[in-house]
Amino acid sequence: MSGHSKWSTIKRKKGEIDAARGKVFQKLAKEIYVAAKNGTPDVDSNAALRMVVEKAKGQNMPKDNIQKAIDKAKGSQGGEDYESIRYEGYGPSGVAFMVDCLTDNRNRTASQVRSAFTKRGGNLGTDGSVSYMFERKGIIVIEKEKDADEVMMNVLDNGALDFVENEDTYEIYTTPEDFIKVKEGLEELGVHDFLTSEVTYVAQNQVSLDEETKEKVYGLVETLEDIDDVQNVYHNMEE
Repeated sequence: MSGHSKWSTIKRKKGEIDAARGKVFQKLAKEIYVAAKNGTPDVDSNAALRMVVEKAKGQNMPKDNIQKAIDKAKGSQGGEDYESIRYEGYGPSGVAFMVDCLTDNRNRTASQVRSAFTKRGGNLGTDGSVSYMFERKGIIVIEKEKDADEVMMNVLDNGALDFVENEDTYEIYTTPEDFIKVKEGLEELGVHDFLTSEVTYVAQNQVSLDEETKEKVYGLVETLEDIDDVQNVYHNMEE
């Protein structure tokens, strides 16, 4: 249960300029609003909302921002009406992409996503063309501050699927259902700083590329993430 993966490098954009960080928070606020509006605006009784809030915390989104998004849903009668749409396609060298969006204008979003793929050397595929390559999992990454055996036993006892020890970090993989339980177990162990903490999609097999092609793929990722309606971008390139 030891090794190396792309998660040991954490996320490429973490710690970027305030403007980029603000955009991330704006997208998270939309996701929180939708989860709270479609269910109940209570984290304890709305599993979908709790997952999004955990994701927001993992991105260091301020508590006030999280609460404002929930309060907005509480006070909204009608309000913005967003729908979830997923686009699937291929980037440079056939890298598989899934793009999850929240939009109030399906035509606008489709046009912008299609344009991003075309400009960056990719193309959209049909529904289901790449989604089978990805698996939904909880991912928790923490700094390597506690004893490896202690952390491993804690997370496995709480239902973790896998524990990976890297040079500077521990990666823990869970099912979506056990994500909260595993994270709470770590908090009881005294872990409170999470480098990554979210339920996301993980490629079952990753594609290894040369540096030049990687940069092309990153270019597509960044172009997609610049679209306001795009919430999450997943790909199967090995980082």
